[in-house]
Amino acid sequence: MTTHSKTVFIRCLFPIMAVAIWATNAVVSKMATATIEPGAIAFYRWFVALLVLTPFCLPLVYRQWPVVKKHLLKLTVLASLGMVLNQSLAYYAAYTTSATNIAIFLSLMPLIGLFLAVPLLGAKLRKTTLFGAVLSFSGLIYMLSEGNPMHIISQGLKQGDLLMLASTCAYALYSVLLNRWKLPLTTWCAVYCQVFLGALLQLPLLLSSQHWGIELNAWPMVGFAALAASIIAPWCWLKGVSFIGAERATLFMNLVPIFTASISIVLLGVHPTQYHLIGGALVFAGLTLAQLKPKAVNLSSSPQSLAMSKVSPSLSNARK
Repeated sequence: MTTHSKTVFIRCLFPIMAVAIWATNAVVSKMATATIEPGAIAFYRWFVALLVLTPFCLPLVYRQWPVVKKHLLKLTVLASLGMVLNQSLAYYAAYTTSATNIAIFLSLMPLIGLFLAVPLLGAKLRKTTLFGAVLSFSGLIYMLSEGNPMHIISQGLKQGDLLMLASTCAYALYSVLLNRWKLPLTTWCAVYCQVFLGALLQLPLLLSSQHWGIELNAWPMVGFAALAASIIAPWCWLKGVSFIGAERATLFMNLVPIFTASISIVLLGVHPTQYHLIGGALVFAGLTLAQLKPKAVNLSSSPQSLAMSKVSPSLSNARK
């Protein structure tokens, strides 16, 4: 292996590590349903992240407070979409859908974002993007219907699948708005503000939960969501995007269902079925096709270069 090849390999490890952590978090979300109420883990995830980030980020917020105050409404909207809706809906969805289904919806986020970018960013969709979208959603329908699309027509989607669809759309909109607004804040200042607002906005969910407390054996899951999925994975993603660009990094999101299925076998003892494999393969093929760009296009300046950088809802900043 040449020095250049080694460098490329090392740089690609960063988005792969981020995707692996998010895939694991999908499984953790499913595991958490047995011991933690969705409203509780949704709040404590961001509260713990807030405690960890405060010593490092609070001085940044203090120095940029006039700018933060000016854009407080936009920061609140972003926190509501990316952290409250995206995360809380995913935790509630885990009660009635599988970790593999959660991962499939997560991987569709960049594609949904590309469609939202048309009215909000003036982006143009290519024919390959449209074909890839049709292929991906065909695979999704095949998987959700357990191999029988007529099943959805007669009985509809499961509640958990509908919640995950809403969660994914919320995050896609969050990512597009990040690209549209381009807040004049440093990355970690914007991160901290959204973490703070997200934790604050999650309080009603915590107070509406029957059990506020977290059992001792559940804290590792909360810690993983707060530290690994909310801080470490986004940092790896930021490094990956800075090394290889958002366009190429986003392609690694296609690995989320594969990683999740593998981790589910180890941690949950759940094996993917034939319709998961067929539907997942169609989704994977469609996403790859939709995200591939012609060589003649300047990827760094393309309107679609938002690529819906899939990071933790608190850390997806187009200015990273």
